[in-house]
Amino acid sequence: MVKWWVFIRAQASSLISSATDFLVTVLMVEVFKLPPVAAGAIGTTSGGVLNFTLGRNWVFKSKEHSVPVQAFKYLQVWVGNLVLNVGGLALMVHVFKVNYVFSKILVSVLVGVFYNYVLQGKYVFKK
Repeated sequence: MVKWWVFIRAQASSLISSATDFLVTVLMVEVFKLPPVAAGAIGTTSGGVLNFTLGRNWVFKSKEHSVPVQAFKYLQVWVGNLVLNVGGLALMVHVFKVNYVFSKILVSVLVGVFYNYVLQGKYVFKK
């Protein structure tokens, strides 16, 4: 399989997972009145579960290792993702006073391209 197709699928998976993340975050803030950072953590968790499933089965098509082994590796990377996303959101919202939706988008794109894609391909779903 051509590697650029993997990158395209990874970006599509990221977009789908991020959309889930954003929808859950906004729902938690606007409907359930949770603080943006707590809502962001719940959204990031929802997107992470979906992203693992898509990454294993569609993006990297990596079934050589068991689900628990890959899930543990994914969890390690995902914890860093959570810290970067929630920390970045907190920094943007509380320090720079930027709208939480714009902040969530900016931080998610940066973390997705420069952190998640690289570590998922080279560590979590490595063949």
